[in-house]
Amino acid sequence: MELKGVNGRSFPLIAPVITDSAMTVLRHSIAGIASVQVDEKGLDRLIWRDFGNGLSMARLAREGMRELVVYRIAPGAAADVFLRHEHVGGEFYLVLKGAIADETGSYGAGDVVYLDPKSVHTPYAPSDAGETVVLVLWPEGVRLLE
Repeated sequence: MELKGVNGRSFPLIAPVITDSAMTVLRHSIAGIASVQVDEKGLDRLIWRDFGNGLSMARLAREGMRELVVYRIAPGAAADVFLRHEHVGGEFYLVLKGAIADETGSYGAGDVVYLDPKSVHTPYAPSDAGETVVLVLWPEGVRLLE
């Protein structure tokens, strides 16, 4: 199925993936239309909160409950670096480097992912992903469940 644009170009429609838990995920790779190049020096200039388990977070912006952050997961970090959590208003993320996975699937560099409001998951970086960097937007914050 395709969507026709005003200039006559066609765009494939992206169907949500429904999981056993009834959580839906909207996902698409930008690999065919753009490339992602991470500026390592730029990442190093960010102010990082190190959680001491291979996971670090840099806050880029926050207004009320809305938050824009970057997560950095060290190579070989344990699968339990993230706690199980709920995205009150959903979650949008772009994998900039490496890969991240959760109950809905695995997503690599260039994948754009949207999780519905009230979605619950426990993400992790697969052991063979190397360093993983993910840009994340939370429209209404996060609620830890564990």
